[in-house]
Amino acid sequence: MAALFPADPFVLLGLPLHPLLVHATVVLTPLAALAVGLAAVWPAARRRLGLAAPIAAALVAILVPVTVLAGLDLAATVGITPAIARHEALGLMLIPWSAALFLAALAVHLRERLTTRIRREQVAAAVSATISVVALACAAATVAVVVLTGDAGARAVWGGIG
Repeated sequence: MAALFPADPFVLLGLPLHPLLVHATVVLTPLAALAVGLAAVWPAARRRLGLAAPIAAALVAILVPVTVLAGLDLAATVGITPAIARHEALGLMLIPWSAALFLAALAVHLRERLTTRIRREQVAAAVSATISVVALACAAATVAVVVLTGDAGARAVWGGIG
C-alpha cells in the first residue's frame, strides 16, 4: 500500500515530479499566452479558438502552483543554493501572472457580452480596447517570467557544467 501512496506526493516512482511538471509548464504557458494574445487582438482567432484560450489559461493557473510546490519540495531535498533561490523566487512570481493570464483570458472570451451591455458606443470601445491591452500585457509578462524562471532553473541545474 505504501507504494501506491508515497509519503511524498511530489515523487513518482522514486523520481521528483518537478522536472516533469516543468516541461508541461514551459510548453503550455507560452501556448496559452499566445492564444490569449491572438484572441485579444484578432476577432477571427477569438471565434476560432472559442474556449481553448480560457481553458488553456485555466490549466496554466492550476499547473504553475503545483509545479512551484513540487519545486519547493525538491529544493528542501537537495538544499538551497543562490541559483536555486533565484529560480524559486522567479517561480513564485509566476503564480500571480498565471492567475492574471486566466482572468485576462476570461475577459477576452466574455468581451462581447460585456461590451454589448454598455449603452454608449465610445465607452464600449474603450472597454474593449482596455481588455485587449491588459490581455496582451498579461500574456507578455507571463511569457517573460516563465522564460526567466526556466533560464534560472537551467542555470541552477547545469550552471556548473562545462
